[in-house]
Amino acid sequence: MEQNVIEQVFGTDVFNDDVMKAKLPKDVYRSWKKTLENGEDLDSDIANVVAHAMKEWALEHGATHYTHWFQPMTGVTAEKHDSFLSPASDSKPVLEFNGKELIKGEPDASSFPSGGLRATFEARGYTAWDCTSPAFLREDAAGVTLCIPTAFCSYTGEALDKKTPLLRSMEAVSRQAVRIVKLFGHNDVKKVACSVGPEQEYFLIDRDKYLQRDDLIFTGRTLFGAMPPKGQEMDDHYFGAIKERIAAFMKDLNTELWKLGILAKTQHNEVAPAQHEMAPIFTTANIATDHNQLVMEVMKKVAKRHNLECLLHEKPFAGVNGSGKHNNWSMVTDTGINLLDPGKKPHENILFLLFLAAIIKAVDENAELLRLSAASPGNDHRLGANEAPPAIISIFLGEQLEDIVEHIIKGDVSTSIQGGKLDTGVHVLPVLKKDATDRNRTSPFAFTGNKFEFRMLGSSMSISGVNFTLNAIVADTLQEFADELEQASDLDSTVRALIKKTITDHQKVIFNGDGYSDSWIDEAERRGLPNIKSMVEAIPYLVSDKTVAMFERQNVLSRAELESRAEINYENYSKTINIEAKTMIEMASKQFIPAIIDYATNLADSINKIAGACPDADVTVQTDLLKKVSALLAEAQNKLTALKAKVAEAAEKEEGQEQALFFRQVVFTAMSELRAPIDELELLVSREYWPVPSYGELLFEV
Repeated sequence: MEQNVIEQVFGTDVFNDDVMKAKLPKDVYRSWKKTLENGEDLDSDIANVVAHAMKEWALEHGATHYTHWFQPMTGVTAEKHDSFLSPASDSKPVLEFNGKELIKGEPDASSFPSGGLRATFEARGYTAWDCTSPAFLREDAAGVTLCIPTAFCSYTGEALDKKTPLLRSMEAVSRQAVRIVKLFGHNDVKKVACSVGPEQEYFLIDRDKYLQRDDLIFTGRTLFGAMPPKGQEMDDHYFGAIKERIAAFMKDLNTELWKLGILAKTQHNEVAPAQHEMAPIFTTANIATDHNQLVMEVMKKVAKRHNLECLLHEKPFAGVNGSGKHNNWSMVTDTGINLLDPGKKPHENILFLLFLAAIIKAVDENAELLRLSAASPGNDHRLGANEAPPAIISIFLGEQLEDIVEHIIKGDVSTSIQGGKLDTGVHVLPVLKKDATDRNRTSPFAFTGNKFEFRMLGSSMSISGVNFTLNAIVADTLQEFADELEQASDLDSTVRALIKKTITDHQKVIFNGDGYSDSWIDEAERRGLPNIKSMVEAIPYLVSDKTVAMFERQNVLSRAELESRAEINYENYSKTINIEAKTMIEMASKQFIPAIIDYATNLADSINKIAGACPDADVTVQTDLLKKVSALLAEAQNKLTALKAKVAEAAEKEEGQEQALFFRQVVFTAMSELRAPIDELELLVSREYWPVPSYGELLFEV
């Protein structure tokens, strides 16, 4: 029987466990596995053997270079390529790759964002092999390259990337969770892994049209654009039939992802026209993070093959549904127990209820930090609108768990709501098994059966931030629980009392209603839940004494590393808005205003010609239109002048919080004021004069 395409290609570009088992001597393979399982340092002799096998495998697949592939604070990945050539001979090529080259690289650390941790003259930084994430091959115009996933740190040891704190947080939550599960008799558990499945939303538009819009090229989103006659109001695109051109892209994308061992599972049309989603099967947090970075890179690459452009910005089109990245998170022991699986009788599953209580407490006490983990300039356009969770952090548990929580608080929990049967009323259709609870798409942090779904993350963002935050805050709460329970003389009564007290104290963060409603904003304020509306407002919580103490307790980030990240965030926000403002200025000055002047001139000439040819002709329509266009043109010019002044003023502000706040409060407002008259003019000016493709052309002509 012929192999299925998935079976043929899956993992063919990955130096995975099966390849290692085949390529390594048995004793080396066993030592390697033991190192991974026990979290020990890698022996240099073992590293040399692994490096040789990795090189031979890469050469067999046509590789000429290798690179340490890492994730600096730029939001994208970075790499420096070295060939396998060795200086051992000048008469013929000698190809070598040793353990030292595998384990450590030395990129320039001063040229990446460091938030003051590295001065320009302090250039040395290190990349360290993350041996828990498999190496892979990537083929492009440069040939085949062996990519080695790594962490990135400074010469003095501080994390300069998004992976290092994630790896630290995984160790932290595992350490504390193991303490808890051992109290319940699971003495065979050595590790608890965070399992993650990030759903990825994106837009696909025609590349030729994309190249006609400077705003999309420079900023990833449209800075101008009037809504077309039809948008998403008919709900006909969501889960609709996939167009042939998009289907060809998805087929190609799946093949590329499967080669890389990425478990691409689901694909469908999303809510907005030209919007789509891809979802993978769960894997461990650091591999899921690597895979999601690859997913975004491969999407962009494959789109170009089909003369498409993949837009990952959270809000590429104003007034149209934005894109998020739902982060599904759970905790699983190395013996296969999902600690967030309530089982058939969750009211009797004390271990589950204890972990549930820990998560509720962690989220309530660190709501500002979780909000920050989803903060980006692009996501500011999305959070709080009727398309994404509100900016208020709350937890949705569903009817079954909410009922249990209420009974726990009252002190009487003896039953739980069970799933029933769903009869459709059609005899030829099967009776369906009904879940014990509904879903809530308006909740930012929703329990969905055996995991939590964090729905606030932006589509272009790394999933590292939210996951190392979740891991760290839950680890900190579990540590507090373990410290108390390990001293208990009566474990059962102490656990039950702890669950009741924790849920009672933190029940205010549980909300199962409509997160889009205005009444929830008022209710959240009464409950004392924070409502942080922008990235700039969220950044200070990163360096609060409370946050610093928590991250340092769990050895995830130091005060210096947190302060550097705060500076990087302020800088990122300011630079992003500055680029957007300058792009608006250039487009308005060089494209829109000249085009509108041409149209107005043509209209005036037309009025004069008609009046000259027929003095009695009624030119009221043309004259009124000319007056309206001229008034809006004058308004646009005034707003353009004002925006230029505000951008110049922003440059004089002190870098950091002051400048970022000015961009948020002043420049961003001036940008909106310039956009308004130009978008209105788009609806008046003849299409032949309009200098860029419209929303209708971008969204529907794919």
